[in-house]
Amino acid sequence: ARSELVGAGASPNIGFLATDRHLATPRADRVALRFIGRDDGRRELTYRDLARLSNRFANVLRALGVGKGDRVFMLADRVPELYVATLGALKSGCVVSPLFSAFGPEPVRTRLALGEARVLVTGASLYRRKVAGIRDALPRLAHVLLYDDGEAPGDSAGTCDLARLMTDAADEFETVATAPDDMALLHFTSGTTGAPKGAIHVHDAAVAHYATARFALDLHADDVFWCSADPGWVTGTSYGIVAPLLHGVTSVVDAADFDAVRWYRLLREERVNVWYTAPTAIRMLMKAGNEVVRGLRFPDLRFVASVGEPLNPEAVWWGLEVLGKPIHDNWWQTETGGIM
Repeated sequence: ARSELVGAGASPNIGFLATDRHLATPRADRVALRFIGRDDGRRELTYRDLARLSNRFANVLRALGVGKGDRVFMLADRVPELYVATLGALKSGCVVSPLFSAFGPEPVRTRLALGEARVLVTGASLYRRKVAGIRDALPRLAHVLLYDDGEAPGDSAGTCDLARLMTDAADEFETVATAPDDMALLHFTSGTTGAPKGAIHVHDAAVAHYATARFALDLHADDVFWCSADPGWVTGTSYGIVAPLLHGVTSVVDAADFDAVRWYRLLREERVNVWYTAPTAIRMLMKAGNEVVRGLRFPDLRFVASVGEPLNPEAVWWGLEVLGKPIHDNWWQTETGGIM
């Protein structure tokens, strides 16, 4: 897997492997990310788009004096800015730490402090509601980059308009070389056993993401893939961002909250081949009843997997009866960063 993904002696920078690596291949103009908004509006980014935009974000960081080893936190909904910034920060050699956008101010403050955040990428509304009031308690946080999340970035002290910075940035960026054991991602555990703990993952983790996406999730080159997990959790980063992009597949990203009718429609209309979800979501679909799915077929769906907690047998059988496929359980955790 390492030889196939990275090549002999090459630098395993996750941001480069997920984007620019595809530019010399037929995948360059394939849709990498298909964003579906709450209002069903769609925006698509090809691998070429993603490479260009992530280069721009890397140049934004460089202009701010932010570089290798600096911690860049994401507090964002499932919007293009989150994915572009994550990949651009990784290309810069920065350490990315994604946070769940539903966190309140105190969980956000705790993680930003523990992780020694230097940069935060977030929405203008999210900043006003969750960060502005705790900013004074975060002396290391030098830069806050705001995107429009229904509230336009204003003139808040100590913040910058991300869209304006991106417009002014160049499209070319030479990816920062990273050693296999250089830190890439910092994921915080949920804090159920005390204070949240930061789990460190390195650039060489890309090899595990690449291999497990193929052999545990059965990703093929032409697949449409949907990981329903939010990138604020490790599943949504490892298998919602990194793994599918390493394989050059098309990922569906849904901005809306759970809705059974909507999810069935997305599976069918987006012609999803591989679906990765959680037992909680499966139980919610089961609770919605079979009436909402009666008469529907999912001929493109080839493989369904679940992670997060043990999957009960009834859910496996339900998948076979309703989706036409059994649901395959798999096990891992924040600390491993990938399927075990």
